Amino acid sequence: MLIEPLSIEGVLSVQPVVHGDDRGCFLEWFRADRFEQTTGHRFDLRQANCSVSSRGTTRGIHFADVPPGQAKYVTCPQGAILDVAVDLRVGSPSFGQWCSRELNSDNREALYLPEGIGHAFMSLVDDSVVVYLCNEPYAPTREHAVNALDPEIGITWPREIEPLLSAKDEAAPTLREALAQGLLPDYPTCRAHTASMP
Repeated sequence: MLIEPLSIEGVLSVQPVVHGDDRGCFLEWFRADRFEQTTGHRFDLRQANCSVSSRGTTRGIHFADVPPGQAKYVTCPQGAILDVAVDLRVGSPSFGQWCSRELNSDNREALYLPEGIGHAFMSLVDDSVVVYLCNEPYAPTREHAVNALDPEIGITWPREIEPLLSAKDEAAPTLREALAQGLLPDYPTCRAHTASMP
């Protein structure tokens, strides 16, 4: 298992070793000991989610109030997605920046997004299955979104695919609007929260 930091502080790419033969394959897509060794804190599983999406379905940019926030560990066991992390932490050196990885059933890669990082993805093919582990349960009153098509953020979605957003995600504020409304997490608060984790 190879764990590499991406361009946004705290966001990790996890590339498992895939053992395959004519029967199929086997891999470890999460290892608590390796995760803790890399990040310096545990990932305490509180909820596991699964979505199935048609081609073009675009979900996000979703995030939660910090504390407690909601860290996510995401993979795509079937199909393919463009998975995107957006730094929404006000005061962060990379505030408003994004990074992405294609997660698919060939590379079996996973992405870890810590608290304060927004998450979005686009399904690149029909019936893409996305599963993600969360360290906090869903809490509607603490959940927010920023529009995934906000030109100021400028995520480079595949041009050949028409994005399909839910009504809620389509109505989400831009980054500038979310900042003005006081919805975005604070970078020092996020860092202090992470530092306090066992």
